[in-house]
Amino acid sequence: MVADPMAMPPTPQVVTTERDLRLDLFRGLALWLIFLDHIPENVLNWFTIRNYGFSDATEIFIFISGYTAAFVYGKAMRERGFLLSSARILRRAWQIYVAHIFLFTIFMAEIAYVAATFDNPLYAEEMKILDFLKQPDITIFQALLLKFKPVNMDVLPLYIVLLLLFPPTLYLLLRKPNLALAGSAVLYACAWRLDWNLPAYPNGVWFFNPFAWQLLFVFGAWCALGGALRLAAVLRSRGVLAVAIAYLVFAFAITLTWHFESLDRFVPTWLADWMYPIDKTNLDVLRFAHFLALAVVTVHFIPRDWPALKWPVFRPAIVCGQHSLEIFCLGVFLAFAGQFIIAESSGGPLLQTAISALGIIVMIAAANLASWYKAIEGRSPLSRVKTPDADLAGGEA
Repeated sequence: MVADPMAMPPTPQVVTTERDLRLDLFRGLALWLIFLDHIPENVLNWFTIRNYGFSDATEIFIFISGYTAAFVYGKAMRERGFLLSSARILRRAWQIYVAHIFLFTIFMAEIAYVAATFDNPLYAEEMKILDFLKQPDITIFQALLLKFKPVNMDVLPLYIVLLLLFPPTLYLLLRKPNLALAGSAVLYACAWRLDWNLPAYPNGVWFFNPFAWQLLFVFGAWCALGGALRLAAVLRSRGVLAVAIAYLVFAFAITLTWHFESLDRFVPTWLADWMYPIDKTNLDVLRFAHFLALAVVTVHFIPRDWPALKWPVFRPAIVCGQHSLEIFCLGVFLAFAGQFIIAESSGGPLLQTAISALGIIVMIAAANLASWYKAIEGRSPLSRVKTPDADLAGGEA
């Protein structure tokens, strides 16, 4: 047997093999929030975190994706070396790419059918697929290159790119974690300073700039590989908790001025000039800081062994978080269906609530079906020969 020339030297095990249910819980909740945010003119949008601070569910999803990727593949890279673990990461990237193209095909068919059947081109315009209807051959090719993305389909291409870049990043994280994190911060700064981004079709750039959002992904991986332990004393500090809460209150106060124009006068001109725009495309520092503040408060009040994580009430969100790829794809499809039903029926708050609740119920049912099918496969004779971390890998986004 030929040894991997880039095999990792023996290192202390810093990542526990026990699954952290908090990750599944908050990723499941993030998927629900993303679904609700994707339905415009929805009364339940007022209950999502984007209305009460600078960040939203996307930050939660990307951070946890980085954490779980390092959790799974970090162990594989230690035990099997760089080449084999890189192959597994790239295989996962390919799986997500295939899922994205499949979702793209179904999503285009859904929008085109609705626009044609109800003779309403506004749907095609709102979802930014007019180029697809005019030049489907060119547009499909651009979609295969991840350059053409309809509305609500930006997250998976971002995750694909992050995974493609992850093998060397993970290798460095395992050897020099602080250097890897510093390099990620430098790349983030360059993206801001030099306007680095990837081109989109037919014009513009990616809505989620991978050169900027990689910082959150790498930070999640850094936390999974021992960074969280190194920050434990800081996270337990009452002073840090007080600063985090103060920042969340500040962000909440600012967001109130977005919804009530009469409050604008309380924001000093110099502060508004410094703050705005709070850029989502390039992961504005204020958004990143808001996510960190949320994380500090969450970790302080919800420890890893929090007994409530085993309560049945949290089980639906946890199951959805454990099947995040399938549930995200389903959520994109359901969100447009909900948007269409609400728009065509001029539905009020009651219908909006019913549509939103029904969508989440369908997502929960799909996640439970996936869990049941996985359990059935796990009991079959052919599935009993597994790699040590096969179960962990199956739950990653």
